[in-house]
Amino acid sequence: MSGLYDKGTGTDEREQFRQEFTAQQNQIESQRHSKSRWTMGILVGVLLLLLIVGGGACSTYNSLYGEREVVRQQWSNVDVNLQRRADLIPNLVNTVKGYTKHEEQVFSEIAQARSKLINPQATPDQKIAANAEMSGALSRLLVITENYPDLKASEQYRSLMTQLEGTENRIGVSRSDYNKAVVKYNTDRGHFPGVIFANLFGFQREEEFKADAGKRDVPEVKFP
Repeated sequence: MSGLYDKGTGTDEREQFRQEFTAQQNQIESQRHSKSRWTMGILVGVLLLLLIVGGGACSTYNSLYGEREVVRQQWSNVDVNLQRRADLIPNLVNTVKGYTKHEEQVFSEIAQARSKLINPQATPDQKIAANAEMSGALSRLLVITENYPDLKASEQYRSLMTQLEGTENRIGVSRSDYNKAVVKYNTDRGHFPGVIFANLFGFQREEEFKADAGKRDVPEVKFP
């Protein structure tokens, strides 16, 4: 009887051990699968995040690049009109010189401003500043011409004034278009999170073509 009991007891213990071992293996396998799923989930999440960030970066880059090109094209239109204005100045100065003999300071100011304006190496900001100088000098020149009725009556002077007035109008239109493009570009560039990508990709703010504060007290230029 004792042998049978011992045999039965041993069988039960082995079965219990087998069950416990199996349970432990199942638990280990379950933890391994759970960890694998968790790792896979993290990898998928990181991949999705990279796709979202990458997509946002590409979208921001393409958008700002296109808008910056519009700004540059609009500035090109402004520059063409500034150049045309600069081309008219020598003829105007020579015409005025034929009637006036003691206004060298104004002529010198105009020459200096024109030199800066037509400098091919000048940046848009530098040309904007030069344009303000030119406007101030021209305004003073036109005030001077009020003292010379024969000059104002001359056909050459009136023709130059007509051409210059038309050029000023074109500068005003192109300047307005340029400023609109700059405002849109700067606004989109400043939006979050686009501003992060803008700084990362080197998209700098552009400056509007505004009147120089120091020139606002200069008499308004009105052509006859």
